[in-house]
Parts: sequence; structure tokens; C-alpha cells
Amino acid sequence: MTNQTNHTNHINHINKTAIITGASRGIGAAIAKKLASCGYNLSLCCRNSSDRLKALADELHCAYGIEVLCYTGNVGDFFFAKDMVTNTISHFGHIDVLINNAGISHIGLLSDMTPEEWNNIVAINLTGVFNFTKLVTPYMVADKCGRILQISSVWGNVGASCEVAYSACKGGINAFTKALGKELAPSHIPVNAIACGVIDTDMNRCFDETERAELADEIPAGRFATACEVADMAYSVITAPDYLTGQIITFDGGWI
Repeated sequence: MTNQTNHTNHINHINKTAIITGASRGIGAAIAKKLASCGYNLSLCCRNSSDRLKALADELHCAYGIEVLCYTGNVGDFFFAKDMVTNTISHFGHIDVLINNAGISHIGLLSDMTPEEWNNIVAINLTGVFNFTKLVTPYMVADKCGRILQISSVWGNVGASCEVAYSACKGGINAFTKALGKELAPSHIPVNAIACGVIDTDMNRCFDETERAELADEIPAGRFATACEVADMAYSVITAPDYLTGQIITFDGGWI
């Protein structure tokens, strides 16, 4: 089900427009704040936290005067993604940036994982990337411009015990990024991914204080990264020369 909220005074076709999935909190919200501060109009979605997303949209509209469209739904549902992309184009006229950020984790032995759990994590983490990228690409190709960025993980590079499904999804995203980067390079549309290490978000708040300290000690930088640091990195990538494409950029404080 789609729940759209429109925070707008008037349409500003001068501003660039970005779609960000999984934007109600954590890395997605931090990227939304970063792009809003740089004048981007935004089209944001989340799966369950519609009130939180609406509050973020109100905050960004008031602080920066940009327009924000909000949607609630499952990124793994192609028709939800299609509605969101179509409405974003109808409202703003163009999509300059796609940030595929939505994702969930699953910790446990593969032998204990149910087919339903597998299908759910694949739908959100990997199929969602396909859905939104497939839908925005024709518009970007027609305009001969656009930027696509996935928020991935170091586990997509090396794998993690007890996170087989999550690692498989992120590894798939990394391969997807490398292949699509080659496919879209002639159209001047860079496709890249940031492979994040340990970021101080809700996804990593399952650790107690002792576990957090032990994990931080394993990282040469000596700490977790903040979501704002990932957002700064994301902005650097989407504003880099379009010769930077097909890259998986590791952002882990030297950890892996």
C-alpha cells in the first residue's frame, strides 16, 4: 500500500531531485539531510515508519525550503516502486540521483533460516535495488545524465558468519553495481556503491556496551562511523566526475 505525503509550496524545476529508499532513519535519513542542505528536492520512502518519515520531511522542508514527497511501502514490491518513480517524475519532471539504501539484516545460522525469511531479505535488500534502478534508468538514459548509488556492506566483499543471506544480498548488489556501471557508462550515468563497515545506527545497536567496545577495538580507526559520515561520503561519490563508475568503495575505517 502506498501512502504519499506531499510537502510543497511550489515546484522548483531548477533544483535537482533525488530518490532515497529506506530514508526514515539511520543512513537514509542522514543522506536525505545532506542532500536537502545542498538544495535537492527529495522523494523518500520507508516500509513501516511513516510518522518518522513525515517528521523528517517536515523538518527538511522547514529548514531548507525544498520539496519532499513521502511514500510508505515495500521496496521489494515492483508496483510500489513503479508508483513512487512515476509520481516523482510527474511531480518534479526529472530524477537526478537514486540512492538505493533500504535494507534489513538477519543474524542466525543458515540451517535455521526459513524460506520465508530468505525471500524477505532478498526482496528488500536485492530485488528492491533492481526495482528502483530498472525504473529510473530509462529517464536517466533519455536525459544522458543521472547518478545511481547503492549503500552496500563490507560483508558483500568478504562474507560474514551467521549473516549468509545478508552477505549474499550485498555481494549481489556489488556485482550488480559493477555490471551496470559498464552498461550505463556510454550514457554518462555513473553507478557506484559504498561498502560500509560498522556504522552507529539502529542495525548495530543489538550489541551491548562490552561487545561494542570489543568491535571498535578491531577497527584501526578505533570507532564506529556515524551515519553523517556515510552521508558525506555519498555526496562525494554522486558529485564526483562521471568517470568514477562501477566502483565498490569501502568505507570501514581500515577494518576489512
